[in-house]
Amino acid sequence: MSSNDYQEITLSETEGLDVNEREAIETDLLLEGVHRMYGYDFRNYAKPSLLRRIWHHVHSEGLQTISQLQGKVLHDRSCFERMVQSLSIPVTEMFRDPELFRTFRKEVVPILRTYPYIRIWHAGCSTGEEVYSMAILLHEEGLYDKARIYATDMNDRSLQQAKEGIYGIEKMKLYTKNYLEAGGTQSFSDYYTAKYNSVMFQPFLRKNIIFAEHNLATDRSFNEFNVIFCRNVMIYFNDTLRDQVHGLFYESLSRFGILVLGSKESIHFTRFSECYEQLDRVEKIYRKIK
Repeated sequence: MSSNDYQEITLSETEGLDVNEREAIETDLLLEGVHRMYGYDFRNYAKPSLLRRIWHHVHSEGLQTISQLQGKVLHDRSCFERMVQSLSIPVTEMFRDPELFRTFRKEVVPILRTYPYIRIWHAGCSTGEEVYSMAILLHEEGLYDKARIYATDMNDRSLQQAKEGIYGIEKMKLYTKNYLEAGGTQSFSDYYTAKYNSVMFQPFLRKNIIFAEHNLATDRSFNEFNVIFCRNVMIYFNDTLRDQVHGLFYESLSRFGILVLGSKESIHFTRFSECYEQLDRVEKIYRKIK
């Protein structure tokens, strides 16, 4: 290899490092600005997935760099609101992972029957499908009248859809299948009214649900709960934020309260691992014991 070839490789590697470093600096400045300007804290989100979404939003705004996005976000609140939507893309469905809900009926419902009053928190509820799934399950188990479900998310647009309880009719075939596999005991169509290309879930399912904005990265505990659902939300957090949120859940759960996590999440390897017993290893259902 000639000295010229070596020099070209060294320059190429240096340029690559400069690009990555510049991207990291731009990203840190954007997230710091968003936190200081609007109070939304994405600084401890896992960087790979966060960067993909940031670049997607850069291009959707017709911009070329993250620095350009920072300038627009800080001077145009509507751009910031669009960015929040882009960074918190909702991924959910009714009775998602049906075996989890079947296991919840079997393992958790008998525990809930012993309580005079039940408080459940769906943290990161997205557009609400999981919340309505829980309302249906509790209704069929005769527990809904003594339950209060708190459904929270940081995405205001997703919360609005959750409050309305209106979803595309094309999803009902999958949702019906999930419902039956989850141990549903009635006709799923009894729970909604179809109109044109949408369905609206029955009003009685919303009567004991409180929808509210809550940011897991910045907000504190607001009640004591018997059950906390937070599924496939913390996979987007780094270790620091994940540990912080586990602390929030531990503080918010009553003694012997139930924590339900997503299939790719675990209480193990956290500082709270000894504070829970495992009710179901596969479905990631834990009970607070300390």
